[in-house]
Amino acid sequence: MVESHNSNSRFFQRRHLLRLGAASIPALCGTSSLLAESHHGARADHCIVLFLNGGPSHLDMWDMKPEAPTEIRGEFQPISSSLTGVSVSEHLPRLAQQMHRATLIRSMNHGVNNSHAAAVYAALTGHDRGEFGGGARPSDRPSPGSVMARFRPPTRRTFPYVALPYKTQEGAGGPLQPGFLGGLMGQTYDPFWVLNNPNAADFHVENLDLPQSVSRDRLENRSQLLEQLGNGLPLPNERSMTAIDDFQSQVFELLTSNATQDAFDLSKETEALRESYGRNIYGQSALLARRLIEAGTRFVTLSWAPDANATWDTHGNNFQTLKTRLLPEFDAACSSLLQDLSNRNMLDRTLVAVLGDFGRTPKINGNAGRDHWNSCYTVMLAGAGIRQGYVFGASDRHGATPIDSPVSPGDVMTTIYRLLGIDSTTLIHDSLGRPFEVVPKGRVLTSIMA
Repeated sequence: MVESHNSNSRFFQRRHLLRLGAASIPALCGTSSLLAESHHGARADHCIVLFLNGGPSHLDMWDMKPEAPTEIRGEFQPISSSLTGVSVSEHLPRLAQQMHRATLIRSMNHGVNNSHAAAVYAALTGHDRGEFGGGARPSDRPSPGSVMARFRPPTRRTFPYVALPYKTQEGAGGPLQPGFLGGLMGQTYDPFWVLNNPNAADFHVENLDLPQSVSRDRLENRSQLLEQLGNGLPLPNERSMTAIDDFQSQVFELLTSNATQDAFDLSKETEALRESYGRNIYGQSALLARRLIEAGTRFVTLSWAPDANATWDTHGNNFQTLKTRLLPEFDAACSSLLQDLSNRNMLDRTLVAVLGDFGRTPKINGNAGRDHWNSCYTVMLAGAGIRQGYVFGASDRHGATPIDSPVSPGDVMTTIYRLLGIDSTTLIHDSLGRPFEVVPKGRVLTSIMA
């Protein structure tokens, strides 16, 4: 719809600002007296989650079984890594050279059913929702990015929690998967979504651009006019009006902030660095995640699939898909992210978590694929507070079950919260004021902490 430059234009500008705010307004949070809580034990100030949505094959990545029968070990060969005695897939050559920075947990498992939605929800929140599949619901437990936005907002005016590059669906055309939103804490703590392809030549972030008819000077004039009008109006509810004023000032600041705009400008990076991350939507999303963290964002979640069946859900043609597309792209993005953060002296305060909903079956199926397997899989953690060059837990000779130190998603999330300076038993409240612990069932994995 084309807006005319008359009275309708005023409403268009207001809708533009409200649309920005609805997309993410604590996404604009800086420090606040309500949230000025002490987090003195925090080892990490930021977190990037690379979520390999669909269930990556642990047996073909970082828990290979070369001595197992052919129908289990598969087609790939292990290669040595920078961590003595630990091998990974031949199709992860660059990440192999970063393993001395990381901890692998090879004994992950959960009792959640093998549907994607339920397992994704467990992986990202530490909770079992207790049903088979289903999309995001207002009663869901919040994502860790949402909890971070609530308890540790940024110290600069920026987005505390960003999710990209997809709102991953539970199957093509299905509902949004659970685990990414503010859930019972409310939409205020939903992420700011970046859904345009950062690898595209015309990449831009919707809702952050001023309308063409409004210059920065004009926006500043409008801000001053609103302030003058506000000073002369009665305040029937002073607290709510203060919140609105704060909302407006944050919106104006974002729309006129060079720092905010610059964080999304990948052209400021060298072409060599962009190439190292991989010139695809996931590689450039990982690079954008680093830029957002550098600009002050607390938490970025990269979901590696437009829908649950699109990428890592390799029921068929597992080895060809991994070899030609998934592993090369992941290898470039993840290894470059770790090296880049280290080069910029950011890894010591940034936690990088490579997670998935589950692993894949030890036995290869009749379609040269592997099916869902929640009984045993692997995740990788690196950076702030994580023990470097370590393998925790172990699977049996077929990668089917943990034989040492079983770990649940609740344990991983509890540990991540500890590193971020948030007690997992902290109470959060829903719209009715009912209290809930952030992660009631989980233990801190002190063995993997530096």
